[in-house]
Amino acid sequence: MALMILSFVSQLWALSLRGEQRGSCPLMDTGEYCLFLSWSLTLFYLLVGSTYRVSLLGMFTAPVVTVLLLVTGLPGVLDVNPVHANVLDYWGEVHAPLSVLSYGALALGAVAAVMFLVLNNFLKTGQMSSGLFQNMPPVHTLVGSMVRLTIVGLIFLTIGLVFGFFMSTDGGLHLWVAKVVWIAYLVLMAVWFIRGMTPQRMAMLLLVMFIASLSVFAAL
Repeated sequence: MALMILSFVSQLWALSLRGEQRGSCPLMDTGEYCLFLSWSLTLFYLLVGSTYRVSLLGMFTAPVVTVLLLVTGLPGVLDVNPVHANVLDYWGEVHAPLSVLSYGALALGAVAAVMFLVLNNFLKTGQMSSGLFQNMPPVHTLVGSMVRLTIVGLIFLTIGLVFGFFMSTDGGLHLWVAKVVWIAYLVLMAVWFIRGMTPQRMAMLLLVMFIASLSVFAAL
């Protein structure tokens, strides 16, 4: 937890420096997107880890954050001489961070889904003596966490999309992909609450959908 807090503060400091250099929200190149996403993922982990007592979530979250930060540090990924913005689109300045922030919650929901699938496999195969199993949170805690995190991510994504409609630019393919992602998550949550499905299927769908939703960054 102490290392995650230190990482969070360092990421926030780096983002503030990039923001000063850009003169706007630092979401202009691949490195900044990876940095912002790692910060968002760490933020939601720090909030959820203590709230729902799923500290082991950090064991699954930290590697993802590490990979994102390693990608950020690769040569050419982070613009060495960022262009300073002279004119700001305030709608876009709200749309971009809220949208990426939503991915932090959705990513952590996917991590919780992976934890559920691992725990479910332990229970099915009878591997209940391993240290990892002994430290796993209860099944209902993991299910509740992945559903709540997905709802939070969907709320942030909804607000981000609303601001995106008022941007000076049309958003192009990126905004269309974001709409598809929003609809897919909305349908999934509607099915979960109205019709219902097994937690295992829900976990698998959350994991697959999150991986597929990363295509929104390819459309930037």
